[in-house]
Amino acid sequence: QVQLVESGGGSVQAGGSLRLSCQAYGYTYSLSSMAWFRQAPAKEREGVAVIGTGAGSTSYADFVKGRFTISQDDARSTLYLQMDSLKPDDTAMYYCAATFRRDAGLSLRKSDYQHWGRGTQVTVSS
Repeated sequence: QVQLVESGGGSVQAGGSLRLSCQAYGYTYSLSSMAWFRQAPAKEREGVAVIGTGAGSTSYADFVKGRFTISQDDARSTLYLQMDSLKPDDTAMYYCAATFRRDAGLSLRKSDYQHWGRGTQVTVSS
């Protein structure tokens, strides 16, 4: 129903910025929510930020509030994550996720998302 392809990862020094993109293919207008997750080595995948594709409401994990901004284009086919003031602890594989479920709301639980990209690596050095 939808395919997700992330891009924009890379290596940056602490304090720097990166902008991740997620291109969605398929029935994007029917999507309810899109989100960014991340997973560091030996750690659980955790929610970073989510956007409701209809009204554009957003929600963030506490550890990125004030530093990261999630957004989407008008066609709801591209999701972005602007990451500023990056820290070494932000080093992880970042994944784009999407759901058609209306009851998902602004969830940051990975179990609420059925569609996933393959990820893009972000490495922040001190």
